[in-house]
Amino acid sequence: MTNQEIFDLMDRFQRSSLRSMKLSCQEFSIELEQGAPAAAAAAPAAVPAPAAAAPAPQPESPVISAPLVGTYYAASAPDQPPFVNPGDRVKKGQTVCLIEAMKMMSEVPAPCDCVIEEVLKANGELAAFGEPLFRYRPC
Repeated sequence: MTNQEIFDLMDRFQRSSLRSMKLSCQEFSIELEQGAPAAAAAAPAAVPAPAAAAPAPQPESPVISAPLVGTYYAASAPDQPPFVNPGDRVKKGQTVCLIEAMKMMSEVPAPCDCVIEEVLKANGELAAFGEPLFRYRPC
Protein backbone atom coordinates (compact mmCIF):
# COMPACT_ATOMS: atom_id res chain seq x y z
CA MET A 1 0.00 0.00 0.00
CA THR A 2 1.43 3.40 -0.92
CA ASN A 3 1.66 6.33 1.48
CA GLN A 4 -1.04 8.16 -0.49
CA GLU A 5 -3.42 5.17 -0.20
CA ILE A 6 -2.81 5.08 3.57
CA PHE A 7 -3.46 8.82 3.86
CA ASP A 8 -6.67 8.44 1.78
CA LEU A 9 -7.77 5.57 4.04
CA MET A 10 -7.08 7.67 7.13
CA ASP A 11 -9.02 10.60 5.69
CA ARG A 12 -12.05 8.42 4.82
CA PHE A 13 -11.91 6.82 8.27
CA GLN A 14 -11.82 10.22 9.98
CA ARG A 15 -14.90 11.37 7.99
CA SER A 16 -16.82 8.15 8.72
CA SER A 17 -18.92 7.21 11.72
CA LEU A 18 -16.57 4.35 12.56
CA ARG A 19 -14.77 4.50 15.90
CA SER A 20 -12.08 1.89 15.21
CA MET A 21 -10.71 -0.07 12.30
CA LYS A 22 -7.96 -2.67 11.93
CA LEU A 23 -6.50 -3.71 8.58
CA SER A 24 -3.82 -6.38 8.19
CA CYS A 25 -2.15 -7.98 5.22
CA GLN A 26 1.13 -9.78 4.63
CA GLU A 27 3.27 -6.64 4.30
CA PHE A 28 1.81 -4.46 7.07
CA SER A 29 -0.87 -3.85 9.66
CA ILE A 30 -2.68 -0.60 10.46
CA GLU A 31 -5.06 0.15 13.32
CA LEU A 32 -7.09 3.37 13.44
CA GLU A 33 -9.15 4.62 16.36
CA GLN A 34 -10.93 7.85 17.08
CA GLY A 35 -12.73 9.11 20.15
CA ALA A 36 -16.24 10.53 20.39
CA PRO A 37 -16.73 13.83 18.54
CA ALA A 38 -16.24 16.86 20.83
CA ALA A 39 -19.72 18.20 20.02
CA ALA A 40 -21.31 14.93 21.10
CA ALA A 41 -19.32 14.84 24.34
CA ALA A 42 -20.32 18.41 25.25
CA ALA A 43 -24.01 18.02 24.36
CA PRO A 44 -26.41 17.81 27.31
CA ALA A 45 -28.26 14.57 27.86
CA ALA A 46 -31.63 14.42 26.10
CA VAL A 47 -34.77 14.23 28.20
CA PRO A 48 -36.56 10.96 27.44
CA ALA A 49 -40.02 11.20 25.90
CA PRO A 50 -42.99 9.93 27.89
CA ALA A 51 -43.50 6.16 27.61
CA ALA A 52 -46.95 6.62 26.07
CA ALA A 53 -45.48 8.48 23.07
CA ALA A 54 -42.92 5.78 22.29
CA PRO A 55 -43.90 3.39 19.48
CA ALA A 56 -44.18 -0.29 20.30
CA PRO A 57 -40.85 -2.03 19.64
CA GLN A 58 -40.89 -4.11 16.49
CA PRO A 59 -38.81 -7.24 16.07
CA GLU A 60 -35.62 -6.58 14.15
CA SER A 61 -35.49 -8.10 10.69
CA PRO A 62 -32.32 -9.99 9.76
CA VAL A 63 -29.50 -8.12 8.06
CA ILE A 64 -26.84 -8.79 5.45
CA SER A 65 -23.58 -7.59 6.99
CA ALA A 66 -20.29 -6.50 5.46
CA PRO A 67 -17.92 -9.49 5.29
CA LEU A 68 -14.86 -7.19 5.38
CA VAL A 69 -13.81 -3.56 5.77
CA GLY A 70 -14.05 -1.64 2.52
CA THR A 71 -16.00 0.70 0.29
CA TYR A 72 -19.63 -0.25 -0.40
CA TYR A 73 -20.78 -0.15 -4.03
CA ALA A 74 -24.44 -0.67 -4.93
CA ALA A 75 -23.69 -1.33 -8.63
CA SER A 76 -20.95 -2.85 -10.75
CA ALA A 77 -20.20 0.52 -12.38
CA PRO A 78 -21.32 4.14 -11.88
CA ASP A 79 -23.51 4.02 -15.01
CA GLN A 80 -25.15 0.69 -14.05
CA PRO A 81 -28.35 0.19 -12.01
CA PRO A 82 -27.94 -1.04 -8.42
CA PHE A 83 -27.79 -4.80 -7.85
CA VAL A 84 -30.88 -4.56 -5.58
CA ASN A 85 -33.46 -2.00 -4.47
CA PRO A 86 -35.90 -2.09 -1.56
CA GLY A 87 -38.73 -4.47 -2.43
CA ASP A 88 -36.62 -6.63 -4.76
CA ARG A 89 -36.91 -10.41 -4.41
CA VAL A 90 -33.48 -12.10 -4.58
CA LYS A 91 -32.31 -15.72 -4.69
CA LYS A 92 -29.78 -17.29 -2.35
CA GLY A 93 -26.26 -16.48 -3.58
CA GLN A 94 -27.37 -13.59 -5.80
CA THR A 95 -25.00 -10.60 -5.60
CA VAL A 96 -26.53 -7.72 -3.63
CA CYS A 97 -23.51 -5.35 -3.62
CA LEU A 98 -19.73 -5.10 -3.94
CA ILE A 99 -17.16 -4.27 -1.26
CA GLU A 100 -13.82 -2.90 -2.45
CA ALA A 101 -10.80 -3.41 -0.24
CA MET A 102 -7.27 -2.67 -1.40
CA LYS A 103 -8.29 -2.51 -5.10
CA MET A 104 -10.00 -5.93 -4.87
CA MET A 105 -13.77 -6.22 -5.44
CA SER A 106 -15.68 -8.78 -3.38
CA GLU A 107 -19.26 -9.74 -4.18
CA VAL A 108 -21.66 -9.88 -1.23
CA PRO A 109 -24.25 -12.64 -1.80
CA ALA A 110 -27.78 -12.95 -0.41
CA PRO A 111 -27.79 -15.53 2.42
CA CYS A 112 -31.17 -16.98 1.38
CA ASP A 113 -34.15 -16.38 -0.88
CA CYS A 114 -35.47 -13.09 0.47
CA VAL A 115 -36.99 -9.67 -0.14
CA ILE A 116 -34.73 -6.66 0.41
CA GLU A 117 -36.57 -4.37 2.83
CA GLU A 118 -34.03 -1.59 3.30
CA VAL A 119 -30.63 -0.51 1.96
CA LEU A 120 -28.62 0.78 4.94
CA LYS A 121 -25.54 2.17 3.15
CA ALA A 122 -25.05 4.89 0.56
CA ASN A 123 -23.01 4.13 -2.54
CA GLY A 124 -19.31 4.85 -1.95
CA GLU A 125 -19.52 4.79 1.87
CA LEU A 126 -16.96 2.98 3.99
CA ALA A 127 -18.33 -0.23 5.53
CA ALA A 128 -16.89 -1.78 8.69
CA PHE A 129 -16.57 -5.53 9.20
CA GLY A 130 -19.93 -6.87 10.38
CA GLU A 131 -21.75 -3.57 9.76
CA PRO A 132 -25.32 -4.07 8.45
CA LEU A 133 -25.73 -3.28 4.74
CA PHE A 134 -29.30 -4.46 4.09
CA ARG A 135 -32.39 -5.50 6.03
CA TYR A 136 -34.25 -8.39 4.48
CA ARG A 137 -37.27 -10.61 4.95
CA PRO A 138 -36.79 -14.33 4.21
CA CYS A 139 -39.16 -15.83 1.63
